This record gives sequence, C-alpha cells and structure tokens, in this order.
Amino acid sequence: MNLNKKAVVDFIKLCQRVLHVSKKPGRDEFQNVAKITGIGVLIIGAVGFIISIGAQLFGKI
Repeated sequence: MNLNKKAVVDFIKLCQRVLHVSKKPGRDEFQNVAKITGIGVLIIGAVGFIISIGAQLFGKI
C-alpha cells in the first residue's frame, strides 16, 4: 500500500468537505427513517420466518 503525504492530505480534505455538506437530521426526518428501517426489518424477518416454516413442513414429506 502506497501512503504518501499527498494521498493522506487529499483524503483529509475530502473528509472535511463531506462533513461540511452533511447535517444532523431533524426529528421528523429521523422518525421517518426509523419507521422505514423498522418496516424493512419486519418484512425481511417475516419472509425468513415463512421460508423457515415452509422448509420444516416440506422437509418432512
């Protein structure tokens, strides 16, 4: 891996630019993201549960 001073400085400048552009989410935005994430987790869990039950039922045939 080639880490020279210029590469490190460029990386730090890039990180600073990203931090200047980013902002802390407001309460409403955070709640919306949390709801969508929670719904996604529940859907993926339900699909996995259905597949697991199906595998147990069809595995005994």
